[in-house]
Amino acid sequence: MSDPRTQIVAAGYDAMIDTWEDWVGRIEDDPRAEWRDELIARLPEGARVVELGCGGGTTETRLLAQRFRLTGVDPSGEQLRRARERVPNADFVHADFTEVEFGVGTIDAVAAFYSFNHVPRELLGGLFARIHVWLRPGGFLVTALGARDSPGVGEWLGATMFFSGWEPETNRRLLAEAGFRLLRDEVVTFQEPEGPAEFHWVLAAR
Repeated sequence: MSDPRTQIVAAGYDAMIDTWEDWVGRIEDDPRAEWRDELIARLPEGARVVELGCGGGTTETRLLAQRFRLTGVDPSGEQLRRARERVPNADFVHADFTEVEFGVGTIDAVAAFYSFNHVPRELLGGLFARIHVWLRPGGFLVTALGARDSPGVGEWLGATMFFSGWEPETNRRLLAEAGFRLLRDEVVTFQEPEGPAEFHWVLAAR
């Protein structure tokens, strides 16, 4: 994890692991369950799935691990320690999303629930291209991307955090340039504890 922005994200989630879990539990109408279930419905039992930004073993991680061969990736060592305890039937990798590697055509699906808004936005296109290489023909990517032009470092939940994002039009262009075909593409607003939040949800196929 050589990029200092990734180090900020890792240190932030290490420091606020309990605060973050409490905060997530107070979100209203989180659309992630709907998109998770749509991905699950499209995959055969035993499919190989990668979750980029698995955190401390969320509901999504546990459900994916019950049905599929799951590898969770996260830059936060503390989050991964908790994930390994909660989801012993999955594999976990401590890594930067933009540096981790998987074999060509070896993955059936990649999921990233809100984690890509911590990836430096100038690196997103390259990350999409690498994910496209990992996926088998017909494989899927489901992710929630930032929905506005928002690079920068700030304070969040008592820790220093890095956020980054493009507007949906740019997200769509980067996915298309990486070779993805959009199957579902929606900007969704829901209620976080501080107020309304907007994310660009995408289900795409290789």
